[in-house]
Amino acid sequence: MAPNRQLGQHFLADENILGVIGRLAALEPDDVVLEVGPGLGVLTAYLADRTTRVHAVELDRSLEPHLRARLGTRTNVDLVFGDALAVDLGALAPPPAKLVANLPYNIATPLLVESLDGLPSVANWCVMVQREVADRLFAQPRTKAYGSVSVLLQLATERTGFHPVSRTVFRPQPNVDSALVAFRRTSLPDGYPRLKRIVNASFAHRRKVLGNSVELAGVAGREQVAEALAAIGVQPGVRAEELEPPQFVELARALA
Repeated sequence: MAPNRQLGQHFLADENILGVIGRLAALEPDDVVLEVGPGLGVLTAYLADRTTRVHAVELDRSLEPHLRARLGTRTNVDLVFGDALAVDLGALAPPPAKLVANLPYNIATPLLVESLDGLPSVANWCVMVQREVADRLFAQPRTKAYGSVSVLLQLATERTGFHPVSRTVFRPQPNVDSALVAFRRTSLPDGYPRLKRIVNASFAHRRKVLGNSVELAGVAGREQVAEALAAIGVQPGVRAEELEPPQFVELARALA
């Protein structure tokens, strides 16, 4: 099967990594799992043999015969063909409690962010992503990797596992290494949709001070942001990467 370069396909080929995924995902027989980007079905079959139901969402319809051949007589897999960012994942039945996937590189970050509130049934994640993306997810303030995804994930989840993954487990081999990251839901902050807009706006123009970035994104005026920052004890010239995740919650409340 020739990979589709336009879709950035890199198929999981080394099955030795499956045991690591199973351990980090803490798979249980009664789990309902969502997998995005099943590819040729190596992970899909592994999940199906260990859980009660797998919803596998794949964009590339040409992979269907290869997926079905790999799955054989397994009847506990629902294949859904479409863009995972456009498919109504919240309508999947039974609702998934875990998201376990070798995520397509180009949708990993937006999918994870949207799953926080778009998939309230999901309590645990175990995802394979580019190492650069993995480092961003739980990056600390005042570091280059720290960004909006770092803030949002740390406000709603806590990391439970991390495992570096060599590029040699894929065919064809990508030009970068990957990592498995596992995390579990804690609680979603009140007013999350507005909070998400403010966080994204704050990091939209990283080189600018936070107030200017938020104003340029059209979320709030610069002076309004300055007043809100002062109310929470933060200097108006601060940049987004200097704020701790809980301070964004305080900022959103002050702006309200």
